Amino acid sequence: MASSVNTSVNHPYIPSTDSERAEMLDVIGVDSLDGLLGDIPVEHRHPDLNLDAGLSEQELSTVFGSIAAENASASAGYISFLGAGSYSHYIPSTVRSILQRGEFVTAYTPYQPEAAQGTLQVGFEFQTVICQLTGMEVANAGMYDGPTAFAEACLMASRVTKRTKIGVLSTSDQRLPNTLLAYSMYQGIDIVEISPDATEIPDDIACIGVQSPNFFGEIEDVERLTNLAHANGALSVVHVNPTALGMFKAPGEFDVDIVTAEGQPLGVPMAFGGPYVGLFACKKAHIRQMPGRIIGRTTDTKGRTGYALTLQTREQHIRRERATSNICTSTQLIGLMVTVYTATLGKQGIKDLASLCYQKAHYAALEINRLDGFSVDSLGSGGTFFHEFVVNCPGSVSKINAALLDKKIIGGLDISDRSDNGMLVCVTETSSRADIDKFVQALSQIGASA
Repeated sequence: MASSVNTSVNHPYIPSTDSERAEMLDVIGVDSLDGLLGDIPVEHRHPDLNLDAGLSEQELSTVFGSIAAENASASAGYISFLGAGSYSHYIPSTVRSILQRGEFVTAYTPYQPEAAQGTLQVGFEFQTVICQLTGMEVANAGMYDGPTAFAEACLMASRVTKRTKIGVLSTSDQRLPNTLLAYSMYQGIDIVEISPDATEIPDDIACIGVQSPNFFGEIEDVERLTNLAHANGALSVVHVNPTALGMFKAPGEFDVDIVTAEGQPLGVPMAFGGPYVGLFACKKAHIRQMPGRIIGRTTDTKGRTGYALTLQTREQHIRRERATSNICTSTQLIGLMVTVYTATLGKQGIKDLASLCYQKAHYAALEINRLDGFSVDSLGSGGTFFHEFVVNCPGSVSKINAALLDKKIIGGLDISDRSDNGMLVCVTETSSRADIDKFVQALSQIGASA
C-alpha cells in the first residue's frame, strides 16, 4: 500500500503503510524487518516460491475447472455405487431456491432473535421433523455431523448413568467409535466392543451404541439390544440412516433413549465429504444433558408468535462445570436443506424414497449373487438390509474397482480389512435399472478374468 494513505484513519482491513511499519519496529526496538527475524537463518527468510505468473479471474476459473474435471464423480458422467456414509440422492430444486432467500441468512449463530426469525423458525421446524422421523420426544437444532453426534450421545449416556464404560456394536462403522475415542480420550472413558448377538453385557456399562442399518447395510435387532441395555441399567444409543426411517420402525417405538444420525441423505449434497449436519434426539427426561441448542416457540408482548434459542447447554451460556458440550458452530444453513427437503417430499414421499432404495438394492444384490465368483452374504443368511450390502469378490477389490473405473463406474468401498475381498455396494433411487445392469455386466466381465 502506498505511503500516501492517510495513516490517521483506522484501516482494519488494509495492510500497514511504511510509516506504520517503521513505528512498530521502533517500539519493538529493531530498525528493520530482518532485525525482527534475527533468529531465522538468512537463507530461510525469503525463500523463492517459484510461483507461476498471475492469472485473470477468467483464466483462474478455467484452471480450477480443469482440475475439478479430473475427479471421478457422479456429476462428471460416472455411475456411482459408493456409499459408506455419504449417499447420492436426488435433491429437488426447491432446496437451493429456498436456501438462497434472505430470511434465512445468518452470519453465525442466531443469538439475536429479532434479526434471525427466519433462521430460528426453520431450526424449530427442523427439530420437529427430526422428532417425527425418529419417534423421539425432543431434538436439538443440529450437531457437527453424524459421527460427532454419536460420540456426544455416548458421553451424554455416561453423564446420565454416571458410568464410564461405553459399549459399541462390532458391526458399526469404525468412524463412530474412533470419533468417540477422540472425544473421550481424556475423560476416563473405556470403550468396549459388543457383539450384535450378545446376551450379556458388563454390569457397569453406560450404554450400548448401535448402528442400524449397520456399516454393512443390515438392520440390527434394536428392540432386543435396547431391552438388554435397560435390563442392566444402561441406555440405548442408536445411530440410524434417516432415509431408512421411511420404511423401518422409528427407534422411539423401541424405547430407545438417544438417537443420532448423519443428516446428509436428507437434501445435502455429498460435496466430497461436507459440510454436513448431525441429527440428535432423545427422551425428554434427559433434555438437560443433551448437547447443542434447542430453539423454542413463544409469543411476544403483543401476542405474536416468535422463536428464540431456549436451551443452550454449552459453557458460553452457563457455568463451565455444568456445560454438556462445546458445540458452537451454527449448522442452521445445512439444517435448512434438511427441512426444505423433507417438507418437499412429505410423509409419503419419504416412504416412496425408502422403498425405491430398498427395492433397487435388493435387485442389484440378486443379480450380482448370480455371477460366478461373486456372492452376497446378506441374501444367504436371510439378513435384512437397506440400500447397502457386501459383495464377496473373486479377487482383489482394489483391482476390480480400478477396472470398473476404466468403464466410468465407481464401484463400492473396499472393505477387505473387515471382510475378505469384500466390496460394500450402495444403491439409491438415483441408480436406474440400466445403471445397475451395466454394473452387473461389468462385474461379470471383470470377474471372469480375475
